[in-house]
Amino acid sequence: MDLRSLRYFVAVAEERHFGRAAARLHMTQPPLSRAIRRLETDLGAVLLDRSPAGVALTAAGTVLYDEARLLLEQADHLRARVTAATGAATLTVGTLADSAQQAGTRLAAAFRRRHPGVDVRVREADLADPTTGLRAGLVDVALTRTPFDDAGITVHELRADPVGVVLRADDPLAGRGALRLDDLAGRRWFRFPDGTDPIWSAYWTGPAAGSPVDGPVVRTVNECLQAVLWSGTIGLGPLADALPEGLVSVPVTDMPPSRLVVAWAGDGPGPLIRSFVQIAAALFRAEAAKP
Repeated sequence: MDLRSLRYFVAVAEERHFGRAAARLHMTQPPLSRAIRRLETDLGAVLLDRSPAGVALTAAGTVLYDEARLLLEQADHLRARVTAATGAATLTVGTLADSAQQAGTRLAAAFRRRHPGVDVRVREADLADPTTGLRAGLVDVALTRTPFDDAGITVHELRADPVGVVLRADDPLAGRGALRLDDLAGRRWFRFPDGTDPIWSAYWTGPAAGSPVDGPVVRTVNECLQAVLWSGTIGLGPLADALPEGLVSVPVTDMPPSRLVVAWAGDGPGPLIRSFVQIAAALFRAEAAKP
């Protein structure tokens, strides 16, 4: 029984499904299933009740899950302390637009409790760089939104948010209960600077809406909102975001959701990044489980 096997087991226990756990671990399902079988053999106990719908913890599995979580937390804490002993440990977190507010103070507090000696630095990127500096090596881990070109970047989804079009309150479409992209054809859309990731730009600035008329170039969320207020430009944004007086957001039913994610460069994150991802994922799972 090793830490990797325990991490695999915890992922399956929390996802209640081998396929989802494999996706979370960025691996295929067969080796994950084999690893769990080996763990059960090593312990001489059945840990999971398997069914076509997913898995459920047995009594033995429940005991192992509780103990494994504590052991993994202790292991991460130990790694962080060892890293800190070699010098001041730092973690640079990139944020984009509303991403930091989505996690709020809870993520910062939880990370400080587990890693009190780590110096956390935050770099807020503008809308021209959805990776928040990952590609340039400016940050270690990012709280951001998809879609963007994720070649060489690993992404873990925290939550999926429906999207709406941001309109002035006196816009003829502002009173509609829902819209489709075709309803927005021919409107002026705010746009991002030249060189912005085309996947990202196409999603937020007039996807499939005929031939959007180019509006002003924007780099920040506030510039987007001001463009709508002052010139009637339109654009998309997560429905959950608060808007200033004079603006409304109308759901766009044929837009895929915007996914709030935590991301890092490469496949194998270091201990601090892995701990950051685990803490963020646990917080959002707990939030989603609230009635």
